[in-house]
Amino acid sequence: MIFNTLEIKKIENKQYPMDLLLLADETVEAIEKYLYDSAVYSVWNGGEEIAVFCLYAHGQKTMEIKNIAVSVAYQNKRLGGFLIHEIKQMAMEQGFTALIVGTADTGDAQIRFYERNGFVRYDKRENFFIDNYPEPIFENGKQLVDMVLLKIEL
Repeated sequence: MIFNTLEIKKIENKQYPMDLLLLADETVEAIEKYLYDSAVYSVWNGGEEIAVFCLYAHGQKTMEIKNIAVSVAYQNKRLGGFLIHEIKQMAMEQGFTALIVGTADTGDAQIRFYERNGFVRYDKRENFFIDNYPEPIFENGKQLVDMVLLKIEL
């Protein structure tokens, strides 16, 4: 994939690609808890929207990736790593000194992805998926319970 042909656009019109957002979060209700307070960006390859990410500022120092999703057809093509690089650059340009992200404790592939991209585990939100979702969620045959938090200093 040629990354320099991709276009990253901030969504200003509130026309959010819910189909993409749902690849990284389980329910519309959960997404709506952070969507409207986040800066939301879509990634375009020509006329095709292929990825999305939501960034949320925690004060002036820390930015959180609330959602990052790549369409199925573009997964496993290094696009996620490219987006993490771009997000780091955006955060630094805005004066942030740390970037954090949370993922399910059962999300081994997601945790490895973030660790490959320089993030380190630093905390967890206990019972996050039990307290914030009305129905149990299962991944890799296990119920999601805790959220693992990962961080990178910029």
